[in-house]
Amino acid sequence: MHIRDWPHAERPREKLLAQGAGALSDAELLAIFLGSGLRGRDAVQTARELLQQHGPLRALLDRDATALARLPGLGPARACALRAALELGQRHLAAALERGASLTDPDSAGRYFAQRLRHRPQEVFAALFLDTRHRALAFEELFSGTLDSAEVHPREVVRRALGHNAAAVIVGHNHPSGNPEPSAADRAITARLRQALELVEVRLLDHFVVGDGPPVSLAARGWV
Repeated sequence: MHIRDWPHAERPREKLLAQGAGALSDAELLAIFLGSGLRGRDAVQTARELLQQHGPLRALLDRDATALARLPGLGPARACALRAALELGQRHLAAALERGASLTDPDSAGRYFAQRLRHRPQEVFAALFLDTRHRALAFEELFSGTLDSAEVHPREVVRRALGHNAAAVIVGHNHPSGNPEPSAADRAITARLRQALELVEVRLLDHFVVGDGPPVSLAARGWV
């Protein structure tokens, strides 16, 4: 059965218009991008097969354009369009933090850290420096480590905060394993950072751990 023969409410495009993009599955979103499927299969079937054989979604989308182009159902044109769409999303998210608006939604900072760090094969620790109105001043990757850990030096975070004349800092790092659950070491470095920054009257607002799925906020758990 072709997608146009599906019940109206179950078609991916109509479903997106009626309920928003968040209501669609990974396969349905990918199917909208593909537009059509391989011979004998509709776009949703083709998208499901791509995710089953080359996924999950994070693994699929972390590929560069050359690798994507080799996958069935994509090819060079769709691969380039997909990489361009991902870059547009990242730049849109970055622009929201860089255009001078106050950071009133903590989730937007978490999404920003996820976009910047999720694809990294090593653990990377980064900081977002903010002014007194919680407007972004700078984003810096400060430390990187092995696949399992990054050595974080609180005094370097303090030095960079003073260099940007920041009033507040949000930090984050990725877990390349994909598990975003904060470790005991993550909680310990958060406490050390908070204490070090307080000495120079800079607030640590949050620490995000990025893995698969939504990033975990240590502030939301009461650990900042």
